[in-house]
Amino acid sequence: MDGLELLRQDHDKVRSLFTSFREAADAEDSSRMSDLCSEIFHELEVHTAIEEEVFYPMIHDAGGEDLTEHTDESYEEHHVVDVLMEEIRQLSADDPTFKAKMTVLMENVEHHASEEEDEMFPQVRELFSQDQLESLGEELMASKTRHEASAMTKEELVEQAREMDIEGRSNMTKDELAEEIARRSGS
Repeated sequence: MDGLELLRQDHDKVRSLFTSFREAADAEDSSRMSDLCSEIFHELEVHTAIEEEVFYPMIHDAGGEDLTEHTDESYEEHHVVDVLMEEIRQLSADDPTFKAKMTVLMENVEHHASEEEDEMFPQVRELFSQDQLESLGEELMASKTRHEASAMTKEELVEQAREMDIEGRSNMTKDELAEEIARRSGS
């Protein structure tokens, strides 16, 4: 898959979660908001990790000053979201500032994703061949698989390793399981 399309799909998934969060907030469903918050944070953490590990380093110096500035700004936007997520983690969904902070986080992420899609992605598409974008997609997917596996519990990893028929899984550490699962998943 084209790397830019993979990133756009991630953006769309988070946008959908934001819609669900807003519906839960309107219904004042604290339990649902809390569950969605956890899911949103997981998606954002994996997404920002793969962008910072693979995408941004690849494009930072590839397209001149404008793309370099966009990339530098994106790192800072990720930092702002990280700070907001840490603050939100300290709150209960019943806390009056919880919804306000989530709204600020969602607005920041929506701005960031739109800026990437409208300004950065077209520049990247002009600078890189389709083969390079496909290779980027493979690298992003490998990174995503690693990060998603590392977010799983050891028990979840052992179960996935069992389904993949990975020998020696019961003697592996959590990190070894995550690495082997990622490797076997095409990473």
